[in-house]
Amino acid sequence: MYRREHRHQLSFEDFFLPFGGKLSGDNRWIKLAELIPWDELEDDYAAQFCKGFGAPAKPFRMALGALIIKARLGLTDEELVEQIKENPYLQFFLGLVAFQYSAPFDPSMMVYFRKRLPETVVNDCNERIVRHGLKVIHASDSQDADDHGSNGGGSIGHADQSIPSTKQPPNQGSLLIDANCAPVDIRHPTDLSLLNEDEVFSEGVAREVTEILIDAMHPQIKENFGQKPRTHRKKARQQFLVVAKKKKPRINKIRKAIKQQLGHLKRNLASIYALIAGGGCLLAAGRHIYKKLLVISELVRQQTILYHADSRSIPRAD
Repeated sequence: MYRREHRHQLSFEDFFLPFGGKLSGDNRWIKLAELIPWDELEDDYAAQFCKGFGAPAKPFRMALGALIIKARLGLTDEELVEQIKENPYLQFFLGLVAFQYSAPFDPSMMVYFRKRLPETVVNDCNERIVRHGLKVIHASDSQDADDHGSNGGGSIGHADQSIPSTKQPPNQGSLLIDANCAPVDIRHPTDLSLLNEDEVFSEGVAREVTEILIDAMHPQIKENFGQKPRTHRKKARQQFLVVAKKKKPRINKIRKAIKQQLGHLKRNLASIYALIAGGGCLLAAGRHIYKKLLVISELVRQQTILYHADSRSIPRAD
């Protein structure tokens, strides 16, 4: 069931803040809210629900607004809800009448929002938002022009009127209008220079993570541990580039590179375990490095199995 709220769009001046003050009209979320025809878009959304049956669904503005915020800020569902709880501008953008400390919906509701507003509906909303925004901009420009003309204090002669230029302005590039995508300059994961996803992680991320952790852990126990363990990072990098820079490396070259990178990784992991035994802290390089280290241990295990086995699948661990 969908229960439509018959009220005008809330003005940001009337948004109640329990800690005092008012919202600023220059905020990007308030400006964006003014460009979206919420009432026009809500008609199609309300048609999906039965009348008088079931629990009332969340308002359309809250559903579409949550998807827009998630896409623009690149947040997870859980982080999105936390940001909404802390930000009064985001709560206004979702249509709330006053700031509240509790979350307006559970992160699991984002699953239903995506089902009720699939890609085709979002694309249609994008087109309507653009058309409505252009109307608002043209109306604002016309009003500014009328105000400017009325301040002259009399009629304007033909000699004083500006002659419109017929010269077209130069093209400034292509405009991409979409609420949920943006171009990213990355190489395709099937590029031969990347070998494959697992090997790239082994060389480009896993080995470097172990080197960063060794560099951070050793200074803490330098006096008791002694000389820092060697990582051979330059040699490992050169061995990887010998294969990665080739257009079509042979299978035996790829296997040799994988064996070399696994050897460097296993030696670095053994050095990390030795540093831990000597009193080193795994959080020396930050919690994010520690989380990656947990993945690296499993990655080394899987890559070792794939190297020695005649298959490209990993048996499921019980």
